[in-house]
Amino acid sequence: MCMYNIADYGAVKDSGAPATAAIAAAIAAASEAGGGTVVVPAGTFLTGAIILKSHVELRLSPGAVLSFSTNPDDYPMVKSRWEGVQREVHASCIYGEDLENVSVTGSGCLQGNGQPWWEKHRNRPEELQYPRPKLISFDRCRRVTIKDVSMVDSPSWTVNPIRCRDVTIDNVSILNPADSPNTDGINPESCSNVRISNCHIDVGDDCIAIKAGTEETAERVSCENITITNCTMIHGHGGVVIGSEMSGNIRNVTISNCVFQQTDRGIRLKSRRGRGGIVEDIRINNIVMENVICPFIMNLYYFCGPRGKEKYVWDKNPYPVTDETPHFRRIHFSDITAREVHASAGFLYGLAERYISEVTFDHIEISMAKDAIPGRPAMMAGIEDMARRGFYLGNVQDVRFNQVAIENHEGPAFYIENGEDIELTACRSKGTAKPEKLVERVTIPSNKASFPGELPE
Repeated sequence: MCMYNIADYGAVKDSGAPATAAIAAAIAAASEAGGGTVVVPAGTFLTGAIILKSHVELRLSPGAVLSFSTNPDDYPMVKSRWEGVQREVHASCIYGEDLENVSVTGSGCLQGNGQPWWEKHRNRPEELQYPRPKLISFDRCRRVTIKDVSMVDSPSWTVNPIRCRDVTIDNVSILNPADSPNTDGINPESCSNVRISNCHIDVGDDCIAIKAGTEETAERVSCENITITNCTMIHGHGGVVIGSEMSGNIRNVTISNCVFQQTDRGIRLKSRRGRGGIVEDIRINNIVMENVICPFIMNLYYFCGPRGKEKYVWDKNPYPVTDETPHFRRIHFSDITAREVHASAGFLYGLAERYISEVTFDHIEISMAKDAIPGRPAMMAGIEDMARRGFYLGNVQDVRFNQVAIENHEGPAFYIENGEDIELTACRSKGTAKPEKLVERVTIPSNKASFPGELPE
């Protein structure tokens, strides 16, 4: 396959002169030839949005840096999803739609120069007429590969394939400051057949988030057949997050052989009434977590985002089950260690009208932090800060705990509120003041819900 070096089309390294036109010309030449590799040589090249074409590989040589412009005019408007809703947005730094066989590879670096975008988002949002660019996003593409590149300081989400099939993301490094807003690492959205492996992700929001649109998404497309393995997740709000945009259904997900450090939360599933959709057939194993608020969260009263503060979302009394009622089921955890846990060993809270069901925890070791910082395990109305609590289960059905050990906790190791068919086998409490208090079960009548629905300040 032919090579097309952007220097041959007028790009000048380390000059500060925009290389956008030269890169576009090299891509066009490769496309017209039926496909090829566009090479970015060593050096720093300033550029605006790069629009890829089918059968084109964008390869960054060792020492190559694509430094993306901070001028909004360098990112044309396209129609794509933003937080699940189709609308006009700035094209991503690297973007393509309706493509086949497209790649971004090589050991060079994509520098998103996100600081001005973050500053506007925080302090002058009125200057952002359209949502910030993502670093890489492909929409309705097939056979997408992102491999070996380093990505830093993304303006918003870093990698976001949308409605794509056959996506491979391998051996990439993503580094965004821990306090940078909405700089998720990798967010497959309504995609199928996605493989994420050997990645290092250190970001300011969710490290990996699996999504499938909201109730406002006209086209409901599932996100399914997702494998995540051999990755490290640092900082961020969650290691691997499913939802809260899951209206199109999320199914067939495996997460294995990963390390989470200081990720706020570990494995986090979230949704709420109004979203509808099903999350099912999820398997998570061989995970090590350290210094997290809560390792396991399933929350069907998630209140962040538009309309999240409405009574329909936070009310703990049962509502009729409709197409707007989400469901979490068939979710399995095994061979997981979590150390220095602060708030709670786990927090599962289903809807009063539709319990979380068919969940297993097998061979789990959890140790609470001695100097735990109180926090809320889930974004849900009525929860108070907690520290060193065990598993908190509410509105759950058919849950199995086998060989689960919780060390240095306060209160019961397992607090079960409105639980049906809960089984504990060979579970134990370690290093706690009252080891006899392993399980506490309570039943709360629906008209006396434990969470009164008062919103937090």
